[in-house]
Amino acid sequence: MSKKRLVIGDVHGHYTALSELFHNIAPSQEDEIYFLGDLIDRGSQSAEVVNFVMENNYNCILGNHEIMLLDALATDKINPQVFQGWLQNGGNATIASYGHKMLPPDHLAWFKSLPLYFDLGDYWLVHAGVDPYLPIEEQSSTQFCWIRRSFHDSKQPYFSDKTIIIGHTITFTFKGIKSGQLACGEGWIGIDTGVYHHEQGWLTALDLNELMVYQVNSFGKNFRKIPLEQTVMNVNKSCYIKLTHSYL
Repeated sequence: MSKKRLVIGDVHGHYTALSELFHNIAPSQEDEIYFLGDLIDRGSQSAEVVNFVMENNYNCILGNHEIMLLDALATDKINPQVFQGWLQNGGNATIASYGHKMLPPDHLAWFKSLPLYFDLGDYWLVHAGVDPYLPIEEQSSTQFCWIRRSFHDSKQPYFSDKTIIIGHTITFTFKGIKSGQLACGEGWIGIDTGVYHHEQGWLTALDLNELMVYQVNSFGKNFRKIPLEQTVMNVNKSCYIKLTHSYL
């Protein structure tokens, strides 16, 4: 059996779906596992998701929701505006998953230790994308964890020798892409298929070695395995939907 390199999109506190995904894929100890960030918020099981990733020592990068959490809990004296902003974007569900208590110190320390990207040689993993007009060394979490349209609309690949894999932007926010389908553009593939969203509910893992897509639905627990070429759709840039804060 060949080794897998599995990249998993935004989980957003949906541990049951994540557990079902892993049950069906049944990765071995030799397989490489990478999470694209946004483990938390929205769903009711953020604490369980974080525990799972930490206890298994899986690779994970920083997402914008982890940044919102860290900003909200940055000091002993909480900034009410920053804290409320996090709560309104799913942080309330994260706090509830921890029993309405502050996060354990080891979890906070782990979040702070997360890298902004992984360079695998042939693939480059980042939560949101890159600024197509800036060199990597001049970019920060502002670009890597938050960018959207300027990256999606870029007319040429950022790297000449590797493909960027992202989460962050739910694929159905591009017109013409159906529920569960992946999105792609010039030199990138997006695999956030909206596990928490009532119009999608899919959690996606992409095997970079076999170019196989594994998905489970958070509402129906349906599992499916699809070759990448059969489910990835090129973004129609003229039909890009403007996002609202509810999809942060």
